[in-house]
Amino acid sequence: MTMANAGRAGARAGAQRQPSADHLRLLTKVAKLYHEQGIRQPQIAAQLHISQPRVSRLLKQAVMAGIVRTVVIPPGGVHTELEDAVEQKYGLREVIVVDASGEDDAHIIPALGAAAAVYLETTLTGGDRIGISSWSSTLLATVESMTPRPTRVAEEVVQILGGVGNPAAQSQAARLVGRLADLTGAAPVQLPVPGLVGSPSAKRTLMKDGVVSEVMAAWTRLSLLLVGIGSLEPSPLLKESGNAISAEDQKVLRDQGAVGDICLRFFDAAGKPVRSELDQRVLGLSAAQVRNDDLRSVGVAGGMRKYAAIRAALLGGWVDVLITDRTVAEQLAAD
Repeated sequence: MTMANAGRAGARAGAQRQPSADHLRLLTKVAKLYHEQGIRQPQIAAQLHISQPRVSRLLKQAVMAGIVRTVVIPPGGVHTELEDAVEQKYGLREVIVVDASGEDDAHIIPALGAAAAVYLETTLTGGDRIGISSWSSTLLATVESMTPRPTRVAEEVVQILGGVGNPAAQSQAARLVGRLADLTGAAPVQLPVPGLVGSPSAKRTLMKDGVVSEVMAAWTRLSLLLVGIGSLEPSPLLKESGNAISAEDQKVLRDQGAVGDICLRFFDAAGKPVRSELDQRVLGLSAAQVRNDDLRSVGVAGGMRKYAAIRAALLGGWVDVLITDRTVAEQLAAD
């Protein structure tokens, strides 16, 4: 074939690839019937006297020709673009952003708890071994918002931090673990010791106890962590409960740059663990265990009072799923 003949053949092929006005009209007709009027493909085929396979092909061609474009419009209260932005910025598995009716804990915590409950009810499908912190108002709200599952959706619910503070708080920790176990059909594994003891030697003594050893062995089997994120300055609720660390410990941690904690494992603004004598008195998961990449770690926290702690937890890889409020999420995306 000469170059001239080849050029003419290419021109003819290009002309054949351009849909005619009649074909474009048919594409538009089929697209409007299907997408705007909601008519099913068999009915379109019968109405236009063409085969159903051809209707299917025409619908695909309408998309390729730009006649049909998919537009997703999130409803009010759904913040998928913001969630995507935070996920990408901090390398997270998933982010869930909720609207709260106010800026204080009384409004934020119930909204976070409801969202976390839905997340668990959606993602727990059986086989998970859940580790849960012993004291967190958001985790309490989460469990209170859940409904019992008709079938078992988890194997174990394991307490990952001793009951922090007074005996009433330790009793609350046991109820939290037991209630989540009931809701998921799982076996409860409780840690019946204080989360923070008076000395490293007291911790070593407790760790020799057979029950404590069994709980620590259960920590190695976990697949999911459900944790709150605490700020260095305890909330009013935490202060009233008797669960806050002492003012002396707070000062030491603050001097070392601590901004927040998960399970009493403190970290600085960059998310790096802050080592202190307090570490040697905590009966719970270690920082390395909390940050284990093999775990799905769900952090439930919100409110600008906790912003520095939440951001640090993300930077340090302490959680890979975050459930938070819109104000915090917007600031995370902007920073």
